[in-house]
Amino acid sequence: MPYEPPPYLSELTLEQIAALVAQRKLPPVEQWSPGKLGDSEMRIAADGTWFHQGDPIRREAMVRAFAGLLTRDASGAHWLVTPFEKLVIDVDDAAFVAVDCAQRDGALVFRLNTDDLVIAGPDHPLRASGDAETPALYLAVRHGLEARLNRSTYAQLAEIALAQGEDWVVESRGTRFSLLPAGAAGR
Repeated sequence: MPYEPPPYLSELTLEQIAALVAQRKLPPVEQWSPGKLGDSEMRIAADGTWFHQGDPIRREAMVRAFAGLLTRDASGAHWLVTPFEKLVIDVDDAAFVAVDCAQRDGALVFRLNTDDLVIAGPDHPLRASGDAETPALYLAVRHGLEARLNRSTYAQLAEIALAQGEDWVVESRGTRFSLLPAGAAGR
């Protein structure tokens, strides 16, 4: 069956987005405890490009499949997990990149570079990092994994914040998130 990417966020209601999120069936990696550990010889670059043995993985379907097997442990190590093996994967910054953002019915919705849709809120908080000169925003995705907002998505979120006031704060599903890194309040 051919892959059908989800429609643009601007074309969807929050109810439709929530239905698409609920339809996504991910492998139960949190239930698997494989005995074999190894190295995947894979890396995810800061721009979201996946590499295997130094060469970019060009098949998007393969990247989406691998992304569903990702997890991050308490030490910050990233892993590809199957029922049979657990392979370390190098991640330069974040496992995902948020490439689009929309505000719908009191919620902020993000599309990731893997076409995953994530609704920010208590279970998927936004985190500001960096400093006033080089801020970075991250969205919690699943299993300890995060998505870094790319420049255009950061700009979209900044427009939403400024439309609501001068405090650089956004709200999603009843939770408020500052877009300013700690110590950057005097911006």
